[in-house]
Amino acid sequence: MLTILNHPLINHKLTTMRNKDTGTKDFRENLDEIAGLMAYEITRDLDTVPVEVETPICKTTGQQLSKKVVLIPILRAGLGMVDGIHAMIPNAKIGHIGMYRDETTKRPCEYYAKFPEEIKDGTVFILDPMLATGGSASAAISIVKKAGAKTIKLICLVGVDTGINKVQQDHPDVDIYLAAKDDHLNENCYIVPGLGDAGDRLFGTK
Repeated sequence: MLTILNHPLINHKLTTMRNKDTGTKDFRENLDEIAGLMAYEITRDLDTVPVEVETPICKTTGQQLSKKVVLIPILRAGLGMVDGIHAMIPNAKIGHIGMYRDETTKRPCEYYAKFPEEIKDGTVFILDPMLATGGSASAAISIVKKAGAKTIKLICLVGVDTGINKVQQDHPDVDIYLAAKDDHLNENCYIVPGLGDAGDRLFGTK
């Protein structure tokens, strides 16, 4: 399932991020805020279980999440989405996947992966601002599946059909959430209109 949020507040902040004159501080803050806003939609279908609590007035039955949530950013840019979601789900565990693109084969290569034990029974959110070719996202999903994950969602800011189709073809059981769907990839595999290189803009490395 593909969900495109198209929320006015998200669109407003995303426009700031797209602006080439937006500096690292504002880029990072808007990414953090958008991730927090996306948290409401990406958690909409999480299962809950009844739990009895006692209010200052009486006992009552409320709801709490039935599964742990695990956030897994794809390094580097995915790190910028962690805090916004973690603020909404402070009990979430956090893992990491590091990947780079082989310059010869153009295929994603894993250089780091560390996950909490809860990955096997929890709901896993893989975080990456950009869904371009879909190669890194698909590879990351395969890695977390190999580690035992069963319920996985891919959370991105912007994506294009190339990446969406790649993930849907390789992992039809994974739901994809986008803040916005962009037009196409250029000859350098950058999303158009996109954000530029999200990692460089996030960390001020370019």
